[in-house]
Amino acid sequence: MKKMPPIEKIHEALSAIADGRVTMGEDSATVRSSGSGKEYTVTWRDNVYTSSDNATYWQLYPGYPIIAVLLLKGRLPLDKDIVAGFAGVDWTALNEKHKRKYAAAAAEVMAGLEETGADVGYIGTCINKIYEALDSLDIVVKRGSVRPPKGE
Repeated sequence: MKKMPPIEKIHEALSAIADGRVTMGEDSATVRSSGSGKEYTVTWRDNVYTSSDNATYWQLYPGYPIIAVLLLKGRLPLDKDIVAGFAGVDWTALNEKHKRKYAAAAAEVMAGLEETGADVGYIGTCINKIYEALDSLDIVVKRGSVRPPKGE
């Protein structure tokens, strides 16, 4: 992977999983956005991943849809005990509120978790482990489809 995403994309991926917005298939998945009504398609073959979300397409780093898929496929470590805390977050509105400063948006979510008594230190450790695993993962993120041509 040539480019790492902001670590806050992991928070968004955890929300997609918590809300049941990821539908896995054999070689593709659909991931619904948290607030804008958009749906993204993630495809993979071997270690090549594509997604139709803007971050992946324009920045060529794995956006939250790819990260969510990697978590659900077991390619990244997922502590299911932390997932529920990320349910119901409208990342679209939150990122707009913070003018696309993802760290500020994630900090607001983490502060809310802390108010509920969640162990944010442990959650942060889990997120860092996911990020480190993502950095060492041997994948290629590309634009376009990785499906084989028809007839193969």
